[in-house]
Amino acid sequence: MAHLKVQIPSLKLNDGNSIPLVGYGTGTAWYKSDSGGALDRNLIDATKTALKLGYYHLDGAEVYNTEAEVGIAIKESKVPREKLFVTTKVITNIKDIPNAIDTSLKKLQLDYVDLYLIHTPFFASSDSDLQSAWAAMEKVQVDGKARSIGVSNYLLPHLITTMKTAKVTPSINQIEFHPYLQHGGPNGPLLSYMKEHNIANSAYAPLTAVTKAKPGPLDEMYAELAKKYYVSESEIALRWCIDQDVVAITTSGKEERLSDYLRAMTFTLTPKEINEVSRIGDKKHFRGFWQAKFDENDRS
Repeated sequence: MAHLKVQIPSLKLNDGNSIPLVGYGTGTAWYKSDSGGALDRNLIDATKTALKLGYYHLDGAEVYNTEAEVGIAIKESKVPREKLFVTTKVITNIKDIPNAIDTSLKKLQLDYVDLYLIHTPFFASSDSDLQSAWAAMEKVQVDGKARSIGVSNYLLPHLITTMKTAKVTPSINQIEFHPYLQHGGPNGPLLSYMKEHNIANSAYAPLTAVTKAKPGPLDEMYAELAKKYYVSESEIALRWCIDQDVVAITTSGKEERLSDYLRAMTFTLTPKEINEVSRIGDKKHFRGFWQAKFDENDRS
């Protein structure tokens, strides 16, 4: 199997650190319900394959119970620590963030993570819950246990509440983001607030429009673009994110598919194509995660 020798581009965060624009996800697809369960050797091997191909950005979370596998894969791969960008998230132990980060670091066999996120705001029953959690995240960064800190699944009210008492602006907000869930677009309340405060956008489930949301209004255009650029529709979906400086988190247990995804680094979409994907995508609404938290037609 021929492997593309391409480098995944990076995005500079508001704290000066750089994050690769494509990350390998070790989460939802690999979820283990038992934190004390047997190691998943398939995930270890898949993560090592991703590292071999050049996916040095690894994205995980404590709630997936896969941090130990990621740590073993890193150790066995022998990739130098300075080449890696490791993200993990806290929610299971959100009430004790100092202990949560120490537990995660022990499982990952690391001295620090590159990015530490609050996984979801939905744990909070008051503004002070969000604000005190963020203060604890700031302490994690001060202590050198996370180079960058951020949030995930935050809506505009959560960001505004957090920012009222924040000493450090979140570096990133990782959200479900794809053409069928654009959160009002770049001029909508959420993304415009993030842009105003230089909070980067990271997309999980960026391939939704070409996977579980099919059929949809973008099917024809994705097929045309894939033919034009000699890539798959998945690579078009990834490139739509990359060309907008959106960090895309994806995953696969198949080496060939991961290798193919790297073709997304070999071309760029035109501004007109990016806008057209966004325009057509806005004709459909599809939310793959957290549906219980939103009304059926809520696009926020």
